[in-house]
Amino acid sequence: MNDTASHAPAPHDLPVRLLIVEDDPGMRTLLSRTLQADGYRIRAVPDARSMWDALETEAADLIILDVMMPGMNGLDLCRALRQGGIKGNVEDEAFTRIPIIMVSARGEELDRVLGLELGADDYVAKPFGQKELLARVRAVLRRGQQNGMPAPDRQRREVINFAGWSLDLRRRELFDPTGAAVEISGAEHDLLVSFLDNPQRVIGRDRLLELSRTRLGDVSDRSIDVLVSRLRRKLGSDADNLIRTVRGQGYIFTAPIERV
Repeated sequence: MNDTASHAPAPHDLPVRLLIVEDDPGMRTLLSRTLQADGYRIRAVPDARSMWDALETEAADLIILDVMMPGMNGLDLCRALRQGGIKGNVEDEAFTRIPIIMVSARGEELDRVLGLELGADDYVAKPFGQKELLARVRAVLRRGQQNGMPAPDRQRREVINFAGWSLDLRRRELFDPTGAAVEISGAEHDLLVSFLDNPQRVIGRDRLLELSRTRLGDVSDRSIDVLVSRLRRKLGSDADNLIRTVRGQGYIFTAPIERV
């Protein structure tokens, strides 16, 4: 990727939710930064299992799927999505409608044809420029809108309630149990969203670093700990119970969540 991304917000009423499935940490971070800077809401995961977990937590408007991954590769994942989703006994017809852009260092025509025949909406060969990627994302989303296929639950699930608190993802606003607005920074918002996307799960510092790297200038274990402390202060007296430290592992968000 060798071009400078446009920083203009994407022209959408609601934040478009992109799910990146890429096993290379550096590429995951680069894709996340590029797409987040263009106004998209990003979740990035390293493998097939994490992708299914993410989709069970919340729908996606588009999936960017790497082909060459250990375990279940991108072609197998694309096939599974188009068949309705396969993870244990989980099957969901909505998975068949999620637009997919496949990316791969393998740019041979046979690979592109196979990806498209399996149901991908587009196929991008690495290396590619940021402007090309953004243009392809917009084109696939635009085609989906023209075909009248909005993502499932698109008008819902943009507000997350937890422990009396409420986070409005569209407006990036946090409200305490009394309904009062609580000011949070962009980095604090993104960290909170990371916790809310992974409730009751231990998230390691390395993973939190990756999720927050688009906002943090100083990327280190210490910077994550400082950011967690800042977020806890905003969440008030019960914050240590909401975001618990798991010694030697990371943090866990303990409260049940509700998306409305």
